[in-house]
Amino acid sequence: MADDGSAQSAAVWPMPKLHFQVKWDANVMSFQEVSGLDIQSEEINYRHGDSPQFSVIKMPGMKKFGNVTMKKGIFKADNKFWDWLNQIKMNTIKRVPVTISLLDEAGAPTMVWTLANAWPTKITGTDLKSEGNEVAVESIEIVHEGLTIANG
Repeated sequence: MADDGSAQSAAVWPMPKLHFQVKWDANVMSFQEVSGLDIQSEEINYRHGDSPQFSVIKMPGMKKFGNVTMKKGIFKADNKFWDWLNQIKMNTIKRVPVTISLLDEAGAPTMVWTLANAWPTKITGTDLKSEGNEVAVESIEIVHEGLTIANG
């Protein structure tokens, strides 16, 4: 008898990464790619002078978050990123929460990454080619002050 999949749980299969949503402050925005959702704990090397071990002790240090890069197609009269970046004036910039949700087939979030106090640090415009027929894509790199992960 063939397996029709009815007895299998959806939790058996890993989630595909193709269905996701980005909320920028309160606005939902469409992106084709998001990368850089990483966090690491820096290591602290320590050894006191009278230690019988001739090696260092490694202890966990401060958390370090990577910059997040998002890519999207360029649309006519869509300058939101440039306008936001141009608001940087003498150490001041509007910082906003950014939420990235991995969605299931029904559009419900299954995993949610939340970036605290995000702001743009770099915008890369599209490359232009006279012989190309690809979609014009721009990218924005944002920095943030914290990354939390929750299940939807």
